[in-house]
Amino acid sequence: MTIVNRDSFLENVAANLGRNRRTEGVDRPQWSVNPQYDVFAGLSQDELVDELEEISNVIHTDFRRTDRAGLTKALQAVIENENGRTLVASSDSRNQDFGLDTFYKDLAAANRDVHLWDESKGKENQVVAERADIGITFSDVTLAESGTVVLFNNKYNGRSISLLPRTYIAIIPKSTIVPRMTQAAKQIHEANIAGNEVSSCVSFITGPSNSADIEMKLIVGVHGPVRAIYIVVEDA
Repeated sequence: MTIVNRDSFLENVAANLGRNRRTEGVDRPQWSVNPQYDVFAGLSQDELVDELEEISNVIHTDFRRTDRAGLTKALQAVIENENGRTLVASSDSRNQDFGLDTFYKDLAAANRDVHLWDESKGKENQVVAERADIGITFSDVTLAESGTVVLFNNKYNGRSISLLPRTYIAIIPKSTIVPRMTQAAKQIHEANIAGNEVSSCVSFITGPSNSADIEMKLIVGVHGPVRAIYIVVEDA
């Protein structure tokens, strides 16, 4: 990414503050309190899963737990319960690690319409996602405090998968669960500093949409998927 007009912008800020621009000797302050790090501090991974389950009920999201061996069975149960005939899923490298490559082939053989995101098909991916009953992705980082799944969108994992289908399923490897936004932002920042490739688009999804704008009456799924389902998988 190219930064333009930075120097002129900062010079203008300094001028309006009535001082010369400082280009060195600027130290980050050491705050006496850091509440952003205190939320769920010291909780074990199992306790974070419990917190995620509790908040999932608040955000009207179905929550399930399983292990690697039981993941495909759990997915099959959800797909049948949601009457999913058309599915769109990310072409995530973790599909193979969790046995989903074979699972998706078996679904297609059973007359389910299964589409894995394919960058070469361009707009066609979005057209499929728009008519899909179910969209499936892995969560890259998961926030226990808010019940938010963080998706690093890229050419294998389009934003439409979690946005356009009627039902969205987030597969959450247990190891991805962190206390809150603080840890997610730190992870992204450290990856960037280390020179690692960072997604140009990061999606933060907290269950289905919840709106109470009209007469304070809560409506779930006004835009985006009507239903959201989280499946936490033991991946250690």
